[in-house]
Amino acid sequence: MTIFRFPAIKARQSEQHTVVSFAALASELQQFAFIERVARDSGGRLSGFQRPQIAGHIREIRDYLEKSEAILPNPIVVAFTSGIEIEEVDAFGRCVVKISSDDGPPGFVVDGQQRLTALSQLPDKDFQVFISGVVCEDDAELRRQFVLINNTRPLPKSLIYELLPTVGGLPRRLGDRAFAAELAARLNFDENSSLKGMIHQHTNPAGIIRDTAIQRVIMNSVTDGVMREMIREPNGEELCFQVIEQFYAAAKYVFKDDWKNHTPKSSRLVHGAGVMALGYVMEVLALLDGARTWQAFSKGLSCLVGKTAWTSGEWEFGPDDHRHWKSVQNVNRDIVTLAQYLITIVRADAKARRAALTEPPDGSPEAL
Repeated sequence: MTIFRFPAIKARQSEQHTVVSFAALASELQQFAFIERVARDSGGRLSGFQRPQIAGHIREIRDYLEKSEAILPNPIVVAFTSGIEIEEVDAFGRCVVKISSDDGPPGFVVDGQQRLTALSQLPDKDFQVFISGVVCEDDAELRRQFVLINNTRPLPKSLIYELLPTVGGLPRRLGDRAFAAELAARLNFDENSSLKGMIHQHTNPAGIIRDTAIQRVIMNSVTDGVMREMIREPNGEELCFQVIEQFYAAAKYVFKDDWKNHTPKSSRLVHGAGVMALGYVMEVLALLDGARTWQAFSKGLSCLVGKTAWTSGEWEFGPDDHRHWKSVQNVNRDIVTLAQYLITIVRADAKARRAALTEPPDGSPEAL
């Protein structure tokens, strides 16, 4: 007979439910609790409740747990309808939890399945985790608890991104976002920034440009654009700040009537789609013209004057693709279409300017 015994604390929360908290090794947890995924049989009957595994998320947790300093303060929530006994020790809630796994694992993982799966992939590290045990009357009550526990409102992405620069030891994906968030915050609060006070963050709700739009411009540039080389320089972060700050200073100057006193509802220039599409234009001008200052960027952007519809009119993306100025939305398809339209004009202008510089003066070569 296999019986696990754990010293525990019982909380006084409900007359209908028993809730206890205790610590167990991951190897023990896998013996008395399991993950039942949602499925339907051939007759369409529903069983289980857990969503599929998320491989990338599990890999991130596993990579983190491999570190010596890793901790998992959040408990795994396990619900029981049988196989568990609780012996009360004193009036302060101390008790002993006894779990029998003779007939298979009696516990159902309600919250923490990705963490438990990651723990199972660490054969050389038997991690001790907190367990929140919930004793339910039946399967219907167990499923109800699953829905209630997992229906909590997640933190806003914007808040998480703003906090990222203060957090170390992040996975690569979040590390890239952390740099973008830090640079976006500097653009928002640096006295010398052309975007000072304009970026909407939790700490600046009056901003009009979405922080995620600016962060996307930065991440694209760090991955495949001008910032990719800059960031490797000793003063890389300062160079990155300067180039994007100068570029949007140029955008404000060249399209001043479409920028000043506008919001995303009244101008696509300060809308997420416009901000991100212009980010691609910044890359073209930085590459073709070597632009780094607002004056150089302004020279490259000036060819777009009269050919945009930031606040009125129509975008003429092609012979059969004329769109009302407001119809450009903050979706990938529209951002790419707008970026390609702008880049085509900017490239042609840059080519014409280079050709003009190399064109020979009037007169025949023999006469020179």
